[in-house]
Amino acid sequence: MPVPVPRQRAIPAVESGQALDAHTTTDTHDRQDERQDERPTTDRPDANDIQNAERRQEPTTDDSAHEPARADRDATGLTILVIEDDPAGSLSIPEVPDAAGKPIRVRTARNLTEAERLLTDDVSCVLLDLALPGAKPDRAEPEHHDELRTLRHLLRLAPRRAVLALTTSGDAERGAEAVRVGAQDYLFRDELDSRLLGRAIRYAVERKRADIAQQGLTESRIRAQENARLERGLLPKPLLDGSTLRFASRYRPGRSRALLGGDFYDTVRTPDGTVHAMIGDVCGHGPDEAALGVELRIAWRALTFAGLCGDELLSTLQQVLEHERPDDEIFATLCTVDISPDGRRAGLCLAGHPAPLIATPGRPAVLLPYENNGPALGLLPKARWPRMQVELGPSWSLMLYTDGLIEGRIGQGRQRLGQEGMVEMIRRQRAQGLTGEGLLEAAMNEVRDLNGGDLTDDVAVLLLDR
Repeated sequence: MPVPVPRQRAIPAVESGQALDAHTTTDTHDRQDERQDERPTTDRPDANDIQNAERRQEPTTDDSAHEPARADRDATGLTILVIEDDPAGSLSIPEVPDAAGKPIRVRTARNLTEAERLLTDDVSCVLLDLALPGAKPDRAEPEHHDELRTLRHLLRLAPRRAVLALTTSGDAERGAEAVRVGAQDYLFRDELDSRLLGRAIRYAVERKRADIAQQGLTESRIRAQENARLERGLLPKPLLDGSTLRFASRYRPGRSRALLGGDFYDTVRTPDGTVHAMIGDVCGHGPDEAALGVELRIAWRALTFAGLCGDELLSTLQQVLEHERPDDEIFATLCTVDISPDGRRAGLCLAGHPAPLIATPGRPAVLLPYENNGPALGLLPKARWPRMQVELGPSWSLMLYTDGLIEGRIGQGRQRLGQEGMVEMIRRQRAQGLTGEGLLEAAMNEVRDLNGGDLTDDVAVLLLDR
């Protein structure tokens, strides 16, 4: 059923410099009533209606001669919306200049229904008469807040606009309560003048902007703290007490990381002397992916201490991923290595992940076998991951990494570094005598330099030496 359009108060145009007093408001209101009676009641005014109403009240001089000046005023002027229900216009709003000395545009509404239609993007400040009858009750609102229900409703309608509460000089307590609820300031209706009102509007607008900016900073700080906690969960300290192996690691976020990534790793030594290491990557970026990476890492550590390894371990991790992932298309790659207590042999499982790199004295660095690489976790419901036995020898260096290390570009072209390029880079850096932390730092820096800046993806690398 069509909803009749309530008759609106006149909207003075900024170009006319017209003061909105009781006499002008009543006359213009009557003229607008006559115009509105002529249009169908099913019309719903929008931003175009508002602009047309403003243009109808402009002087009938040559419009083309004033277009540049009008564009300048529109770019710098303020628009305020006054909400009060007195049909006689007892609330007199004096002509108010903005900071540049131009008149501030004024619109009026009798209730929140009209106000909602007039709250276009150019409205910077709303003046609300606290004597306005209350809005429809909200079930979530406590009873003792009923007298400010309209204000709270307005704050929900216009969360990014400054709000000035209007009250009587004998009701300062109510005005202060309005500020506590969310208004930027309060004014006494019977003490309004041009200078006071102009200053209050400018102050309210700037305070609202400052509040919004501060809120954004606070939210960013909270997100940074949450990200730091997630990163600590993704990149824990190794548990290698009693092992002779040396551990080093590096993690570097990509430049697209306004969102947290999903790279994770862990290293533990079980009571039988076996050292277990793993590195993984959840596809995508964001807190959901990062949280899933933390869950997988913690599950891997718990299952490893429980004695699981190889296919049994990865099958269980896949069940964890399937139950915890926010979307069925989310998957994770994983590389696990279990090194025997004597340090000469290792079992290797790959779930869609790049093969580790091993370097031994007198021999160039090479990739471990990856022919039996299984699928990424979460892709195939009943997948299997064979465990390959690898001979390490008496002295070695084993590097596990995520694909961010090999997917960076080389120069300005489309060519990627790739695994072969990474192997050649590590060979050259080892030939220069780099090992441990120094080797990882040099590798990270060179990959970044080859890419011409920060990588687009996160990079995690860990190194075990014997």
